[in-house]
Amino acid sequence: MSVSQDTSAPAAGPGCGDKRRLVKTKTPGVFKRLGTEGGVIGYVCVFRSAGRQRKRSVRTYEEAKRIKRESETDRDRGELQERTTVPFLRYLDEWVERYRGQGRRGFRENTRDEYRRLIRIYARPYFSGRLKLTELTTYQLARFLDWLADEEEQGKRLSDHTIANISMPIRAALATAKREGLIRHNPAQGLALPQRERVAGEQEEIKVFSREQLVAILVMTPERHRPLFELLATCGLRISEAVALQRLHLQLDGPEPEVCIRRAIVRERIEPPKSRHGRREVRLPAAVAASLREHLAAQPDQDSTALAFPNEAGCPLDPGNLRRRVLKPLAEEAGAPWAGFHTFRHTFASLHLAQGTNLLQLSRALGHHSPAFTLTRYTHLLPGDEAPVLDAWT
Repeated sequence: MSVSQDTSAPAAGPGCGDKRRLVKTKTPGVFKRLGTEGGVIGYVCVFRSAGRQRKRSVRTYEEAKRIKRESETDRDRGELQERTTVPFLRYLDEWVERYRGQGRRGFRENTRDEYRRLIRIYARPYFSGRLKLTELTTYQLARFLDWLADEEEQGKRLSDHTIANISMPIRAALATAKREGLIRHNPAQGLALPQRERVAGEQEEIKVFSREQLVAILVMTPERHRPLFELLATCGLRISEAVALQRLHLQLDGPEPEVCIRRAIVRERIEPPKSRHGRREVRLPAAVAASLREHLAAQPDQDSTALAFPNEAGCPLDPGNLRRRVLKPLAEEAGAPWAGFHTFRHTFASLHLAQGTNLLQLSRALGHHSPAFTLTRYTHLLPGDEAPVLDAWT
């Protein structure tokens, strides 16, 4: 359940209303706020902005003194601005629609969709709709992370990596608010993300086809889809990259045929590779190149920009539909009912590691940002557990 916070203005201010609610402190402009039974339930900082008296309610005396000092410093500098009253959740909704990213590549629309989903599923159920953007604290964000890590609250265990991803739009939105001058301090700055001990089986095991399973699937694949499945098996492409290929991306003539990866189709959107490393060329086996030449020659649209693997209507294939109708029955028949299209990619990496392919070359073929990432991803697939004996005298 969400952490509640008293964000309302004090019921009475200095010199007006029920004066029993506010009691002076040693700091001018800072008052204790008393509850019905006389106990201190918070503090009120009073200052002037734009010629008007303003009040801010906070929980601690130290925070009230800090606000008072900062407001006076800004007043003396001529920098005191009216604090925004926009609710935190409303700001998240507004921010996610206009955010354009910070890198040169901009912000992918699929990432925007994912941010919307994370805000809807996790941020909205937790944070109060009355909580103002300026009232969000590091403490509240830390409790939000605790809530995400609570297996009973979530109904399952969320990994540390998943929790970091869930907090990503909140951290990015607060950084934007700080840059735009809406908040003085970013409460997410320095926020400690969970680093728990990994439980057994938390990281999903990467499964690959055996050679026999891979051959069986390729043999049983319907002729219409066989060139695509062969390309996935021998080049390690993501399915999103494969269905986006145009005829011009298949360089099939010459002594070294290759496939050029320049884009992907994700959730019906055509996008460039996620990074410069995703833009790559992968060598094609001669037999697969011959199969692809035959496949392209049979296509009705011979334009160079036409899709290499269109559906019957000439539009991009739907990977989900293709997996359910074609791959799943084939995988079950081959004894691999757990397999998806990414299994071809994992198997490609596994077979290369087994034959001793240079890790840098494999990383480039897969479009990874570094060989270290490839090694971390597939280290358990490396053959043998021990280094061989080294004879330095021969």
